[in-house]
Order: sequence, then structure tokens, then C-alpha cells
Amino acid sequence: MSRLEAKKPVLIVSEPLTKDTVFQSLSLLSGIFRSCYGPAGRLKQLHNGVGGYVCTTSQSSAILSRLSVSHPVLSVLTASVQNHVSRFGDCGLFTVILCCSLIENFRSLNVASYTVIQISKHLLTLCMDYLKSEACGCRVSVDFSSVETLLCLVRSILTSKPACMLNKTEVDHLTTLILKAFIFTVPCHVETNAVLGKCVVVPVKGRRVMDSTVLPGLLIETQETELAKPLTVKRTCSNMIKIALFCVSMSGDCFNPGEGTITVHHGISLEMSELNQLLNVGKQLVNDEVGLVVCQKVIHPSLKQYLKENHVMAVDRAGLSLMEPLSRMTGSKPIASIHSLSPSCYGSLKDVRFESFASKHFMHLIPKDTVVCSLILCNRNETTWDELKRACETAEHVLQLTVKEPLALLGGGCTETHLASHIRHKSCSLSTSSFKELDCSRTQYQLVADSFCRSLESVACALNRDEGEILTDMVYGHCWFVPSCSPSVSNWSDLVSKCGCGINGNTENLNWRLLRGQFGSPIMQSCPKEPSVKAADFQTLDCFAAKCSGLQVAVETANLILDLSYVIEDQN
Repeated sequence: MSRLEAKKPVLIVSEPLTKDTVFQSLSLLSGIFRSCYGPAGRLKQLHNGVGGYVCTTSQSSAILSRLSVSHPVLSVLTASVQNHVSRFGDCGLFTVILCCSLIENFRSLNVASYTVIQISKHLLTLCMDYLKSEACGCRVSVDFSSVETLLCLVRSILTSKPACMLNKTEVDHLTTLILKAFIFTVPCHVETNAVLGKCVVVPVKGRRVMDSTVLPGLLIETQETELAKPLTVKRTCSNMIKIALFCVSMSGDCFNPGEGTITVHHGISLEMSELNQLLNVGKQLVNDEVGLVVCQKVIHPSLKQYLKENHVMAVDRAGLSLMEPLSRMTGSKPIASIHSLSPSCYGSLKDVRFESFASKHFMHLIPKDTVVCSLILCNRNETTWDELKRACETAEHVLQLTVKEPLALLGGGCTETHLASHIRHKSCSLSTSSFKELDCSRTQYQLVADSFCRSLESVACALNRDEGEILTDMVYGHCWFVPSCSPSVSNWSDLVSKCGCGINGNTENLNWRLLRGQFGSPIMQSCPKEPSVKAADFQTLDCFAAKCSGLQVAVETANLILDLSYVIEDQN
């Protein structure tokens, strides 16, 4: 008889945010992600207690997927950010830092949670309305007739990932490759419901980053012995190569009847029956002028030999990951049965070649219209390669989002400080009727608005690692970093040259405000101005869609956590 254990009582915790253990865990989580933020972010090593793979990273997607949190409050926060990152691919660190800062700042206010939540919802609406308006001074239109803005977007992503260990030359090389690969995936003939193609990353570890390249079409890894053979591929009368794509095993193994039974007549061999069926498929492929057969699984050696004798190339063990891009690139439909073969399932290729790269050998499938490409990605070791692959996937995702919504936001902390300046200005001119609608006093509104703005500014402050002062100007509301160990002077203009995003130079007489530790500081008398700039002036840009979503997720998650009255946990 199994031993029975008495059920434990349900654990009920009231007002979880008032508990020191929860708040300390939240502060620790905030500190971990704040120290990862930006080009000067510190790296984190994540591994389990019994050894195994060690991940070195500063990216939120890698940290969140490997970070175990035990408290339900922290689980809500990390789950919200992970959902955002899975949808938008970028701005995960921004989201979690802002959310933690909002919770910490709102918790310190002597204002009821309900009132704080109502006001913060109103402030979020002000932010989103401003970001989506033509008057927004931190928003940039992306012109697809020029690549400058797109290059800046990609470069900003790569430079913010220090674990990739890239120098400036390598960043510029990869930026160009990633953009080139993305352009390959844009259809040449735009239809009503145009679908972007796919970029397949081919790993080459232990090589120089500068060896990375991008090729149109797909690369399928093959054996070195294949290279020694003369390449003869059957072509159609239009000089194209017809391709058949199989997603079913062609190994000749008997099928599994499951729980049923098979009745076999005397003298009949199931193995020979299957092989004969495979050879019949081979004869039909030859008669239909198919030049290339690609199988996701295994092809029987006898079928391979038959196809080879008839000048049909056969590639097996292609794997599941290549099926979708192969189908899209060639127009073929994956064939799921060897007992029914329709010519309408075939696709076509322009050419097939053999390529060698480093110690690897590939069959290069070249399409007529390129919507699928292969990015041969190199880095010095496995750790830096893994981080670089994540960065490239983020960049591709950001470019896809930018095609849907051709906008970007200023980077380097300037969007956060500019938005805070705008909110401070708007909150001072709010009408009395607005306070009645929100059911709060002017004082309560100002307190929450100030905490909201300080939370935005704290994200910008997280970019600074050298303990230097951080300023915002009173004209444009941009973020400026003063180098550490600078002499104490009364004129900050002597110590700064460019703002965080790079579009504002210190060429006019600007008034300054310290971001750290200064409360009750002067507020702009008018809305922050929008500087007149050219695309070449940008040094750092952020994805518009990802950052807008991150802002919404951060505020809504903070409100959700502030509204928690009880945590009820079953301990059994």
C-alpha cells in the first residue's frame, strides 16, 4: 500500500506587494535586467544545478526562457514579457525594466491602488496617442527608397548585444548582410495578400565573422563524396529543373498497423512489395521529367540507384525544418504518400550547384524568383554564435514589423526622456473635468504622473554604465550622457556633444536638467520640439511596433500586479 500524506493547507498571502520578500525579489529581478541593457550591458551566465549547457547572454529572450521564478507575482511579470517577446522579438529588456520601475515607484506613493491604476491608464493613453500622431517628436518615418534608416535599425540591434563580441567592421558587414537577406525575402511581384519569404540561417562555428555571406535559395548539407561526381541534372524543355518534395519515408520499411492486423498471402514479401511500389514511384518520376527528388526522411538505396541511373538527383534526410521554405521557394507541394503521386505536386528550380564553405559541403538550390535565402552565419565559437543567431533573428523580425508599419523611434534613451517631457507638459495643463472623470485630485494625478515619468527616465538611465551624469535638455527632451570623471563645471554644454540617438548636436544654447536624484525640477513651458534631421544623422533607432507594445505591456502588467489583493497557492 502506498504511503498517504496529509494534504497541506492552501497558502493565502494578502497584499503581496507589501511583503519584503516579494519586493526584494522584484528589485533583484529589475537589477538583473537593468544591468543587461544597451551596448554596455553586462553579460549573464545561466546554467542548471547539475551542469550541462551554459548560456552566456544579455538578451531577454534567452534569460527569460532559462530563468526560474518561484513567486506567482514574478511569474505574472515574466510571462507577460515572454509573450511580448514571442510576438515582437525586440524590446524585452525595455519592457521588464519599465514594468519593475513602475511597480517600485507606484508602490512608494501614498495613493490608493485603484486611483494609481486609473491615472496610469490615462497616462498610457496620452503616450500612445502622442506616439501615433503626426506631431510626435520622437518618431521617424522609414523611407524604403533609401536603406539608411533600415541599416540604422539593424545596426542598433547588433550593437546592443555585447555577447556577440563584434567590432565596428564586423557590425557593418553583418548589418549589410542581414538587410540584403531580408530584401531577398520580399516578393518581386506584389499581390493583394503578399507574404514575405524566409531567411534560413546556416551555422558555421569557429570561423571569422567576416566570412559570413548570404546566398539566394537554399543550402542543403551534403557529403564531400558528392562533390567529386559530375553534376548532371535532368531539365525540362524550358530549361528548368522539376522537383518532387516528399515528407514521407521512402526507406521501404513496412508500415506500422498500430493495433490492427495484416493478412499476408503465402509467398508474398511485404518488403519486396514496398520496394516494388517505391520503384514504381521512381519510374513515374522519371517519366514526368523530374530532375531532383528531396525527401524529408530516408530514401531506399535501390531507389536512389535507379534515380541516379536515370539522371535524377536524390537528396534524403533533408529534415523537417527545410520542408516549408523548400515548398515556398519551388512551389512544390509536399507528397505525403508513395501510393498516390500527382504531377500537380511538382515544383521547379532554376539551377542546382555544389558549394563548399569552410569544412562543410552543400547542395545549392537556386530558384527562379528568390523569396527564400540562406544566411551563412559565422562566429568564433559556439557561445558567440548562439548570441549572434538570436540577434539576427531579432533584426529580421524587426524589419518584417517595419514593412507592416514603416516607422521607427529614436534610440539611446531619447524616446523615453522625450515622452516623459511630453507627459509632464500635458499633465500640467489637464482640465478640472479630467480629474473628475478619473475620480482623483490634481495632487494625486501629479504624483502618479511624476512616478510614471521617472520610470520612463529610469530606463534611459539604465543605458549608462560609467556612473557619469545623465541629462535631458529643456528644448527637445532628449537624453545626454556626461562622461565619468568629467570636471565639475557649471556649464554642462562643455561636456556633451551628441544626444543618445545622435540627431542633436550641442550647437545651440540648451538648458539642462539632471535625471538622477533631482525632484521638483523645472518643467518645459511648451511641448518638446521635433528636430529637423536627415536619415544619415541617426545613430540609434528602435522598432516602433515593438516599443509601443512593450510600453503597453509594461504599464498593463504593472497595473495588474498592483491590483493583486491575494495570492492563493495550492502547496500539494
